[in-house]
Amino acid sequence: MTERYRDASLPTELRVKDLVDRMTLDEKLAQLASRYIHEILVDSDGSPTLAEELLADGVGHISRIGGAAALSPETVVEVANALQRHLTTKTRLGIPAIVHEECVAGYMGPGGTNYPHSIGIAATFDPRIPERIGTAVSRQLREAGAHQGLAPVLDVCRDPRWGRVEETSGEDPYLVGAMGLAAVRGLQGGDPATAVVATAKHFAGHGVPEGGLNAAPPHMGPRELREVFLTPFEAAVRIGGVSSFMHAYHEIDGVPCIAHGELLDRTLREAWRFDGTLVSDYNGIEELAYTHRLVPDLVAAATVAIENGVDVELPSTAAYGDPLRHAVETGQVDQSHIDRSVARVLTQKFELGLFEDPYVDARGMRPTDDDRAIALDAARRSIVLLENSDDILPLTGHRTIGVIGPSAHDARLHLGDYSYAAALELLNEIHRAGMAFMGSIDGPVPPVDLSDVPTVLDAIRDRAAADVSVVFEPGCESVLAPADTAAAVRVAEASDVVVFVGGDRSGMDDMATCGEFRDRSELGLPGEQQTLLDAVVDTGTPVVLVLLGGRPLAPDLRGVSAVLHAWLPGDAGGPAIADVLFGIVSPGGKLPMTVPRHSGQIPIYHGHKPTGGRSRLKGPYVDRSNTPLWPFGHGLSYTSFELSALRVAERTVSTDGVVECEVDVVNSGRVEGDEVVQLYARRDAASVTRPVRELVGFSRVSLAPGERATVRFSVPVDLFGFVGPDMSFGVEPGTVHLAAATSSDVPTDAWLDVELTGPRRIEPDRSFFSSVEVS
Repeated sequence: MTERYRDASLPTELRVKDLVDRMTLDEKLAQLASRYIHEILVDSDGSPTLAEELLADGVGHISRIGGAAALSPETVVEVANALQRHLTTKTRLGIPAIVHEECVAGYMGPGGTNYPHSIGIAATFDPRIPERIGTAVSRQLREAGAHQGLAPVLDVCRDPRWGRVEETSGEDPYLVGAMGLAAVRGLQGGDPATAVVATAKHFAGHGVPEGGLNAAPPHMGPRELREVFLTPFEAAVRIGGVSSFMHAYHEIDGVPCIAHGELLDRTLREAWRFDGTLVSDYNGIEELAYTHRLVPDLVAAATVAIENGVDVELPSTAAYGDPLRHAVETGQVDQSHIDRSVARVLTQKFELGLFEDPYVDARGMRPTDDDRAIALDAARRSIVLLENSDDILPLTGHRTIGVIGPSAHDARLHLGDYSYAAALELLNEIHRAGMAFMGSIDGPVPPVDLSDVPTVLDAIRDRAAADVSVVFEPGCESVLAPADTAAAVRVAEASDVVVFVGGDRSGMDDMATCGEFRDRSELGLPGEQQTLLDAVVDTGTPVVLVLLGGRPLAPDLRGVSAVLHAWLPGDAGGPAIADVLFGIVSPGGKLPMTVPRHSGQIPIYHGHKPTGGRSRLKGPYVDRSNTPLWPFGHGLSYTSFELSALRVAERTVSTDGVVECEVDVVNSGRVEGDEVVQLYARRDAASVTRPVRELVGFSRVSLAPGERATVRFSVPVDLFGFVGPDMSFGVEPGTVHLAAATSSDVPTDAWLDVELTGPRRIEPDRSFFSSVEVS
C-alpha cells in the first residue's frame, strides 16, 4: 500500500507522519480551519447542496450540522454523509472532517434529549449522573454524525449575576472537578464506536467576570487561579485524559487567554502533558484584533494563536486562511508550528476511526427509553428543597390546588441556553436583525415543538388524586410580562394551597433573562413576578414556591411556606417537580452555589479566606446582613438524617500519606430519602492564608427509614496542599481540621484535628479526589 496513512494496521504516529509529509501548505491550513454548516449548505432547487468550492483542500472541522441549520434529524445525517463522501472521494488526500456539536445539556440538535443543565446536575452531588448522561449524549452525537462535543464546562463560578452560571457546576473546585471528570468519562469512555471527543472549557477563570458581565476580565491572583480555577481542568487532563480544550474569551491581567503562553503552553502542554487538540472558542482568534485590540490585524492574530498552540479555528475560517498563509510565506510563522497542529488534528481523526468509516446510519439520531429514564432520574435528583415551613410539603389532604405563575405551563422554561430551542430563537433574532447568517437557506425557522413535553401544570394534574381540583392562572403571560394580580388572587383565595412557579427564562435572545450574553444586576424574580407572588401570599393561602432558572435566585420570601429550586430540569422537568411536590420522590439535591441575600454580597462563596465574608470589626453591612440566604451544600428532605461524629483511623499522618476517616449516617425519619455527606477541611496556620473550609469529599447516600450507613473517606494528603510562597504546589506539615456535615454550615464542635508530619513535599502529579466507600 503506497499511501501508508490509509493502512489501519500501522501505528497512528506513522500514519500521521506519512500524511503530513504528502500535504501542501493549503491542505495543511485546511485541517486547521473549519466551516460553519450554513456556509457550505446552499439551496439548489429546494434541496440542500454542498458548496464544494469551499472544501477543495479539505477541512478540519464542520461546525454544528444539527445545531445551527434547522434541519430534520434525517437531513442532518444525509448532509453529514454527503460531506464525508465528498471529502473522502473528491479531495486529493481524502481526509474526512470532524463534525462538532454543542452538548452542555444533551445533544443540541433536532430530536436530542434535553437533560438538566449542568448547574442542576451539580446539585445532585452524584457523579454517576453526569457519567450516565455523557454516555447517552455521546451515542446521540455519533448517531447524528458528530464526533466532538463542546462540553463539559469546567468553569468555577462565583458570580450568580453571570448569565452562564447554568452551564457550570457551581462555586467549588472539588465539586466542579468531580462532576466534570465524570462527564468526560461518559463522553469519551465506553464503546469506541459511540465515544466522542470531549472538550474542556473555558480555559480558564471564566466564572468570575468583572461585574458579572459575560467575558469581562476576572480579577484574581496567580495563586487563586492555580488552586481554584485551574484545578478541575488539571484533573480532567491527568485523570480523565480529556482529548480537547477550548480557551476562554476573557483576558487575565492584560493577556487574553488565547494568547496566554503561560496558561496554554507552559501549564497545559508542558506541566500537565496534554497532547490533545486546542480549539478556539467561536471567533476567538479574530477577537485578538477586534475585541481585545492586542494586535493590529488578522495576520498578527493568527500568528499569536498558532504560536500559542491553538490548533483549530472555530466555527469558521477567518484568521487561519489567507492571513495564516501570509504569515507562513513571509516568515512570521515557522512551518513547524503548522505541522505540529496538523499532526494533532490528524491524530484525533485517526483515533476516531474516521479514515476507516466516516459515515453514519441513515436513520439518524433516535432517543431511547433509557435516555428518557436518565433525564427523569437526573431531574428528580437535581431538585433542592430550600425551605419547608410546617412541613407543607409533600402535598397531601388538599381538595383544591391553585397553580399560579408564568413558568407553570411553559415547557420552554425547562430548557437552558444550550438547548436546540434556544439556538433556533437566536437564529430568528439574527434573521430579524437583517443578518444573512444562514446563507442561501436564510429565513425564519419555526420554534421547536415542545407539545409532547409535560409542563409542571400537566404533571400536577396527572399526579393529583381524582377528587382534587387543580386550578391554573398564570398571573403573568411571560416572566417579564405585567402581572394580573386580581385573577391570581381569586385563584389563591379559592385554593387550599398554591404552587407558584416562576423564575428566569434561559436563552440567548433578547427575551431571555439568563443564559449566555444575558447577565443580571439583581437576583430577585424578573419582571413583576415578585408583585404577583406578594399578592398571592397576602391571601393567607399557604404558598409553595418552585423556582426555574439557571442561576441562584434570591426573591423576597415573606410569607412563603416552602421553596423548591428545580434549576433548568430539561424534558422531564414537569414530572420530576410533580413527583417531589406529591412526595413520590423525596428531594435530595444540595446547593452547588451559595445563595446571597442581595447582590451587594457578591462574590460570596463558602471557601473564603479568614478575613473574608464579614466586615472588620462589626461583621454585617450597615444596612444588610452579610450572611447567605442559603449556604453551599444546603438542601432539605422529607425525612431526617443524623450524622455521628467523624472518626479517623490515625490522628498523625505523614505529608505523603492518606487520611482514613468515617462517619455514620442514619435515616431517623419516616420515609426513604437521600443525604449528601460532605467532608470539609481547614488549616489555621500555614505559610500562606488558607480558606475557612474546603470540600475534600462527598457521597450521596440513599437510606430507608431506620437504615444506617457508614461512609468511609480515604483522603490523599495532597488535598490539603496548596501553592506556597515560592509558587510551587506542596503539602506542609501542621494541623489539619476535618469535619463531616450536611452543608458548608459546619457546626463549630464538629471539627477534629489530624497532624501532618514530615517535610514539606512538592508534588507536581498530585491527587485530586478522595475515594469513598459506603456500607
